[in-house]
Amino acid sequence: MSDVVTGVLALQGDVREHLVALAAAGAVARPVRLPDELAEVDGLVLPGGESTTISRLAVLFGLMEPLRARVRAGMPVYGTCAGMILLADRILDPRSGQETVGGIDMIVRRNAFGRQNDSFEAAVDVKGVVGGPVHGVFIRAPWVESVGAGAEVVAEHDGHIVAVRQGNALATSFHPELTGDHRLHGLFVAMTRECRAADAL
Repeated sequence: MSDVVTGVLALQGDVREHLVALAAAGAVARPVRLPDELAEVDGLVLPGGESTTISRLAVLFGLMEPLRARVRAGMPVYGTCAGMILLADRILDPRSGQETVGGIDMIVRRNAFGRQNDSFEAAVDVKGVVGGPVHGVFIRAPWVESVGAGAEVVAEHDGHIVAVRQGNALATSFHPELTGDHRLHGLFVAMTRECRAADAL
């Protein structure tokens, strides 16, 4: 099977780093800014950045509804930091006008680990990632307050949920794209390959 085409939502945030990590993990990586570009990818990464800004730009660029439809239809999607907030079905403390894509039955708290000067790095054991803990970079990071029956907690740090998976949707509080460790992106690319193979049957 040819390499899957994996997009990175390129409206705001650390887009370039995700494109590099996805390419290193074996995907064809493309930025996605418009609905036509979204239609051409097999999976999508929602990067870190500012979740309110990303959601507003997604509405402005006509991406929010097509993105929600693709996620509901089962497109593999991976959200990091702000991307985790966007994938939450509910935000505990949303800003005025903030919208989410949804797709994971979880409640997320924004900036839960503190502001910019509270950023830190930590080793995180992630279920499904072999080879030992991943190096997590937490920058104004959210955490997950609770998950519903359909969502699986795949990592915790200091007693808080920091990674969740539900079907073809994966979310982490931290930024693996900043570390040079591409195993989480590799896991997501594998999820995307499996989904495309199943669709081809």
